[in-house]
Amino acid sequence: MPNQDSKSPRVPTHSPIKGLLVYAIPYTRLFAGVIALVILYNLTQVIQPYLVKIAIDRYLLVKNSILSPLIQIGFLYLAITLVGLLANLYQTRVIASAGQQIVWQIRIDLFSHIESLSMDYFETHDTGRLITNVASDTTRISQFFTQFLLSVIRDGLTIILVMGAMLLLNWRLGLLSALVIPLIVLISAIFRPRLHKIYNTTRSRQSRLIGFIAENLSGMRIIQIFHQEKKQLDAFNQLNVPYQNANVNEFRWDVLFNRSFDLLGNLAVAFMAWAGGLAVFHHSIKIGVLYAFISYIQQFFEPINSLTQNWNTLQSSMISFERVSSVLATSPTLKDPDLPYPLEPSSAPLLGQVDFDHVSFAYKPEAPILQDISMHIAPGQFIGIAGETGAGKSTLISLLARFYDVSDGAIRIDGIDIRQIRQDDLHKIVAVVQQDVNLYSGTIADNIRLFRDDISLEQIEEACRITGADVFIRRLRQGYDTWLTPHGSNLSTGQRQLLAFARTILLDPKILVLDEATANLDAVSEMAVQKGLMEVAKNRTTIVIAHRLSTLRYADRIFVLDHGRIVESGTHDELLAHNGYYAHMIHKSAWMLEPTGSA
Repeated sequence: MPNQDSKSPRVPTHSPIKGLLVYAIPYTRLFAGVIALVILYNLTQVIQPYLVKIAIDRYLLVKNSILSPLIQIGFLYLAITLVGLLANLYQTRVIASAGQQIVWQIRIDLFSHIESLSMDYFETHDTGRLITNVASDTTRISQFFTQFLLSVIRDGLTIILVMGAMLLLNWRLGLLSALVIPLIVLISAIFRPRLHKIYNTTRSRQSRLIGFIAENLSGMRIIQIFHQEKKQLDAFNQLNVPYQNANVNEFRWDVLFNRSFDLLGNLAVAFMAWAGGLAVFHHSIKIGVLYAFISYIQQFFEPINSLTQNWNTLQSSMISFERVSSVLATSPTLKDPDLPYPLEPSSAPLLGQVDFDHVSFAYKPEAPILQDISMHIAPGQFIGIAGETGAGKSTLISLLARFYDVSDGAIRIDGIDIRQIRQDDLHKIVAVVQQDVNLYSGTIADNIRLFRDDISLEQIEEACRITGADVFIRRLRQGYDTWLTPHGSNLSTGQRQLLAFARTILLDPKILVLDEATANLDAVSEMAVQKGLMEVAKNRTTIVIAHRLSTLRYADRIFVLDHGRIVESGTHDELLAHNGYYAHMIHKSAWMLEPTGSA
């Protein structure tokens, strides 16, 4: 088996073919066996016309010829055909198996590498293209091994053996046959740049189409609510028509390319029939030799036709591998330190102290999001973050979880700069529950444990009891074995959120962050979760971002953000007494909730 270390994908080379062949190295013995079988198969194909030549010249055109040698030649021809058939069958099976295993490894490397990329990559790259990379592009790459590579080995050896056989039979006619080789090279040189550009255009338009489909399927509820079906269909057609045109154009050029070699092959056979016929007429060669030459010319162009028909396979594979390589060549913007801070079980346990030390951040230098943020959060404190939409609250949490690095300043946990902690370790320390919950096809229990076998059902049930999810789960017919559809669409929004809380509790983080996590809960569910979270928050630092400011009423301290700066901090009562920005937000939310139409 090849190396399955998905943490260190192979580094792509500048040449797509070299990059693909790097993946074939673990299968060197298999490919050596394939080459041996190809040689055997090709020898059987080259021997067949020669046997017919012997039969014609030595026995069929000779007076008083005996039948037994012809029968022997017939049986030998049949045996050679069967050997060639078995060799061809086995070589195809072997290379197909090797090709699929190679592509399996490419998919593993690609998906693992995508998982390692930083959040900024996913915000600037189309999801549809990544789906195409993992699913469609890797399938086309497999065709390089199962179709094109086999064709190159088999057909290349066929051309060499056929040319050798023709030169041995009659070197003059053999050299005449070789005159077509420069024409083959010329046709390939003319078509290759154009075909490469056409295939690249087709693949790019396909990626945009898949991206549009993926985006619309995930947002179908919004499309139907706002009656945007026709508009989105028109937008889909604007992408579909260019993709259709690109495919038609690709087909036209493929046909033109392939038929050019068909025409050249037929002209070569006609020329050989004419030149060989003259040679037979002048008794320079025998009829059996002419038959063999015409057969060899046909055999010479069969592999050439096969190679040209697989040319689009090569081009598609190269384009696909270039696209995959561009992803593999992308380095994560966030990297683990060379000497990470040791967080071993034997080391002192973390307390959960968090310090933002003059932190600033900007996605673009000219548009700062956070400016000079300083906060000290003691271990075990319940901290609230308040502010209007766009104030920078969620960005603050993204920096704490190190989805991005600060532009200036530092964030420390127990005095340790989080950039000195391995990201895997950091995400075990800091758990974030967001408003949007990702659930997967599987049982409720599997979604809570995130398919980890080390978490027992008893632990899952305890986590659900704490968050209040156990109540609704017990009402389901299959309880914790209830199967969830993709995205958990057979649960309510509030129920999905409760599962996210339970999932987070199982991680047992030292620092718990809730980013608008209760925004989709009704009043009853929110009260149940609030009660559960008061238990969960014991002995761990809890940071809550909430638009419902009532959620922050019992926070030990509330930091109020406005346009990326901390403008106030204090307890709920202190901030109300100050009658500043926070009090204004409280009064504004109370006014929005106040009934209207009273006398």
